[in-house]
Amino acid sequence: MPVPKIAPSMLSSDFANLAGEAKRMVEAGADYLHMDVMDGHFVPNLTLGAPIIKCLRKHTNAFLDCHLMVSNPEQWVDDYAKAGASMYTFHIEATANAAALIAKVRATGMKVGIAVKPKTAIESVFDYANDVDMILIMTVEPGFGGQAFMNDCLPKVRALRQKFPNLDIQVDGGLANDTIERATEAGANVIVAGTSIFSAPSPKDTIQHFRDCVLRNVTNK
Repeated sequence: MPVPKIAPSMLSSDFANLAGEAKRMVEAGADYLHMDVMDGHFVPNLTLGAPIIKCLRKHTNAFLDCHLMVSNPEQWVDDYAKAGASMYTFHIEATANAAALIAKVRATGMKVGIAVKPKTAIESVFDYANDVDMILIMTVEPGFGGQAFMNDCLPKVRALRQKFPNLDIQVDGGLANDTIERATEAGANVIVAGTSIFSAPSPKDTIQHFRDCVLRNVTNK
């Protein structure tokens, strides 16, 4: 059965102290560090790129979960592999040949994931689910942190969990104490959260709470 994987979104960290923030999250119990990569084209925001991943990798052995919200994701595979990315998650909407891109990512040794925007049908990724390590269901429109959780994305999580019971299913967007139960009850086991972890009085307690929800609603269901 899928195990809990809690991935603080480094988009909510202090970028001036990225190495220290990464260490703080790992010590708080993070399984992954979620790296939001935005190109200002596929989504209306611009964030970190491969050079920052490369610099951060020098300071941590953590699993760097890179979510590429970019046009032409094929262009950046080698750069992120060389930078030390652990997983390369691309958007199904951004590629014309998902199968070829999956193979290209696999060839570098990185794990591979596919992301789905809120308005994209979940059926669009069914054919690839057995060939990837994870599928990411966006529970907000990609591009900015701090948005409200979209409940109408949860049927996608349920459909995916029912069809692929052992798949890692990630949710990203608006995950907090008041939404984690809904997300995990639908079947999500990989939890991305930014504001709710970084602004918590105790990030460790928040991460543990999220982990407990996955254990109760997914792993031990």
